[in-house]
Amino acid sequence: MTTSALVSESTPPRRGADGDYARLLRRISDAGLMNRRPVYYAVRLSLVGIAFAAGWAAFVLVGDSWWTLLVAAFMAVAFAQIALVMHDVAHRQVFRLRQRTEIVGRIVGNAGIGLGYGWWQDKHTRHHANPNHEELDPDVAPDILVWSQQQARASRGLARLLGRAQAYLFFPLLLLEGVNLHVAGVRALRNRSVKQRGLEGALLFAHFAIYLAALFAVLPPDKALAFFAVHQGLFGLYMGCIFAPNHKGMPTLTGDDRPDYLRRQVLTSRNVRGGALTDIALGGLNYQIEHHLFPSMPTPNLRHAQVIVRDYCSEIGVAYHETGLIASYREALRHLHHVGAPLRNPGPEAEVPQPNH
Repeated sequence: MTTSALVSESTPPRRGADGDYARLLRRISDAGLMNRRPVYYAVRLSLVGIAFAAGWAAFVLVGDSWWTLLVAAFMAVAFAQIALVMHDVAHRQVFRLRQRTEIVGRIVGNAGIGLGYGWWQDKHTRHHANPNHEELDPDVAPDILVWSQQQARASRGLARLLGRAQAYLFFPLLLLEGVNLHVAGVRALRNRSVKQRGLEGALLFAHFAIYLAALFAVLPPDKALAFFAVHQGLFGLYMGCIFAPNHKGMPTLTGDDRPDYLRRQVLTSRNVRGGALTDIALGGLNYQIEHHLFPSMPTPNLRHAQVIVRDYCSEIGVAYHETGLIASYREALRHLHHVGAPLRNPGPEAEVPQPNH
């Protein structure tokens, strides 16, 4: 089934479609699910702050020992959890005022983990506006990986070489994602659209300087490099494992293929089933459909909103896709394998199978 076919079969005429979202928003608001959760975020910010401080304290206490690689693994998890908090802050789930949001976002992101807040916010805002749209969503723009057979056929260089086996290379490549996130934040400083570039850059380079100075002050060069590799590699892998289930392998859109807001968000997103451990590990982004429909909804409210959204989608005939964590990775890898088919077997190819809804 083509993407266009899936969207058209699931989407009634656009007339009145915006009213579908308005009715859903009214139900969500009446349930109090857009209300802020200050106590939750006070506790969560405190916990990630304690984990961050404890990780660096353990790094100093363990010192010149190969056991420091366990600290590196712990710090990778701590950095990813901090990134998830930055995500919630950027969506104004924590603070109502823009100024306070940007201050905390830059402290947590730029200074805390070396992730450019301004770059990420701009990129993520464009993703939310047009998820999985090949021309408008930066998250599915062809780079090292390709996300559709059309992109595969047009690919050149490294993307064309890796695209043949990208499903097998996906998780190994995620080991480089941590470094890539840092580099992307620095490269974005050349873009005049990034607000307060001077402050962004100063905080980023202060983080890098202190981070590297700490590594080489406490550890000899071999262990410092090993710590860096384990920390940044596992940080990137964890970040990729958090975000890959959300949209990868779901329908992609092109050109004027833009259904109304509700369908645009629901049909391109995937939820991941699981309990409290899944919620913590994925930072609540396992409720991706609800998050995309209501980006400013506090994370702890998403699981309550799911019941309302799922029932409402059934009521209006919109496909709602939810699966287990392992199955979500399987769907994403299957998609990557199929879109690379033109590079393995040049010539006419069948359309990429879409998940069964």
